[in-house]
Amino acid sequence: MYSDADTAALYDVLNPWDPSDDFYLSHVMASASVLDVGCGTGTLLHRARENGHGGRLCGLDPDPAALGRARVRDDVSWVGGRAEDMAWDREFELAVMAGNAFQALVSDSELRSSLAAIRRALVPGGRFVFGTRNPLARAWERWTPDNATGVVDHRGRALRVSHRVESVEGDVVTFTETTATGEGEPLRVDRGRLRFLGPEGVDAFLRGAGLEVEERHGDWSRGPLTAGSTVVVTVARAVGG
Repeated sequence: MYSDADTAALYDVLNPWDPSDDFYLSHVMASASVLDVGCGTGTLLHRARENGHGGRLCGLDPDPAALGRARVRDDVSWVGGRAEDMAWDREFELAVMAGNAFQALVSDSELRSSLAAIRRALVPGGRFVFGTRNPLARAWERWTPDNATGVVDHRGRALRVSHRVESVEGDVVTFTETTATGEGEPLRVDRGRLRFLGPEGVDAFLRGAGLEVEERHGDWSRGPLTAGSTVVVTVARAVGG
């Protein structure tokens, strides 16, 4: 079997620092108080401290194994929980959801309650920065066992990680992720659901929560959003009191 702790460590191997992290880090370093919603193993806030951020940094995630890795640094506040359950009130200049975590908010009710909690956590004029996969790019069509990734994990084990789509219902994709030995013997199968909202759908939910789009990009270099963009990058601002 492949444990939760193993899976959290493997996440870091499969997701090395990339241009999206540089984008988020630029916003984090410009803000005195930051909430990372869905912080995972804490890489972004770790890097912010390493780069000299001296303000308040807080990471939230429902996964105890991921937070276990995040807590190797004790100069960041790490909180277990879900976005919709947050109770912070006008405490942060910036909230981020990196790694396409926004797509894990699948139902309308979860989206509304999570965005309301994020808006409540922000000071007036505070920013919420996040990215999603552009549904026009249909990324899920490439999530097949034929496109498995070979990797060596933190213990030196050769593994293959593959995905298989179970269903596409509206804008919600249900899929499995299989972690197997290099020879293909399954060690662990996890099931997930992601929502592929387009910009118009995203913006409607943001407006309902008291957030307005300030910037919209189609890549991590702040290029324009086009039909060929694989990501939709959003910087929203908290409006009202």
